Amino acid sequence: MIRRNYRTAAVTLAFSLSASLISAQNEDKPRPSRQKQYTIEQATSERAQLHTMAFSGLAFLTGSFGADCFFPPGKVADFFGFQYMRDNDKNALGHNTDFLTRIATNVLSILTPEQLDQLKALANKQAPVYDEFAQKRMVLIKAFRESLENNKTLNRDAIIRYTAMLYALDAELSYDRALVCGKVITSFSDEQKAKLKKLDFTNSSTWPALPENLDKRSLSHRAHVAVMTYASELFSWYAGSVTADVYFCPERHGTYFGGFYLKDFPAMGNKGYNISTALTGDKGRDFIETLTPDQSACLKSTVQKHMPMMQEIVKTRESVAQELRKAISGQQPDKEKVFSLIKRYGELDGELSYDYVTCFIRIKNSLTDQQTAKLYQLRSLDILPKGTYIYSDATPVPDSIVCSFLLK
Repeated sequence: MIRRNYRTAAVTLAFSLSASLISAQNEDKPRPSRQKQYTIEQATSERAQLHTMAFSGLAFLTGSFGADCFFPPGKVADFFGFQYMRDNDKNALGHNTDFLTRIATNVLSILTPEQLDQLKALANKQAPVYDEFAQKRMVLIKAFRESLENNKTLNRDAIIRYTAMLYALDAELSYDRALVCGKVITSFSDEQKAKLKKLDFTNSSTWPALPENLDKRSLSHRAHVAVMTYASELFSWYAGSVTADVYFCPERHGTYFGGFYLKDFPAMGNKGYNISTALTGDKGRDFIETLTPDQSACLKSTVQKHMPMMQEIVKTRESVAQELRKAISGQQPDKEKVFSLIKRYGELDGELSYDYVTCFIRIKNSLTDQQTAKLYQLRSLDILPKGTYIYSDATPVPDSIVCSFLLK
């Protein structure tokens, strides 16, 4: 049986907000130019979705409740082009733990005190909403774990209703951020625009390495994370496009199964660490190869079933992005429309996730001991949390998580 060690230290996932300088060693090291262009067509392709679902299956079947809760803050309210900028960086820094901090510090150095105060006020307002999202997400994850480990039957309709409610928080975060960031953008001076123009959206080598001078005394940890996120995504939104806003990585949906922990935990506390862009695809492929054709059939049929839903997600995101972008030109986005669209987005995510866990349980119930051992070996990461996570911050497991209403 695989060895499992445990950590409880409250370390912060470095990509989510290291405040330190990029070291001279990393600054001087040449980076290969990224040739591959990541697109929404690639992200929603059957192959990408199959390997991503398989990777989630590996993480879920060999993981734990705490690992399932691990979640990058940037995957919430992600209609501002940052993921596209990250994935298509010609400097190949996009999946380095310093990427977000580097662009955020540049933006913060350009903002006026008044503009920065608007971001701080938004962060203080939204910090409790971020926490509420993470805590409610735990309820869904607990239900999925109950189904896997205790043979409980999931209530499909209840799950879809719940994810729609969860995404209402995402809509609140997205809409209010668009209003504030739009107001900041419309107030840019010609001098600020000239400075921002020197920062190439497609090439992080044009972003100077600056210290983080953000005064944290008036901010909670969550609010500080939010300000850094706002600053980085303010740039990707301002310098990007609807195409960038619509884009998502293949693992954007069905995020309740520990895939982000398996992929990103090694980056925690590691400055200058490059998160592998091949890990999901490679281990997803290896997971499928460990299964019999009958076992892997549900993975393939589920992904094929989801293809029309993927297209609806793309169209939904496009409509949201177009509406939110009105704020950049000083217009008022239609709040009712944005909330309705993102609620539908949540329903789609709930249906996708229900299908995922149903398939994963079917596979688990048919695994041989030899296959199970192989999966733990394939996981390779033998560290599982004793507690759980609020995003990437370690925290004790709550005393009670009521998820019975999501079960039959």
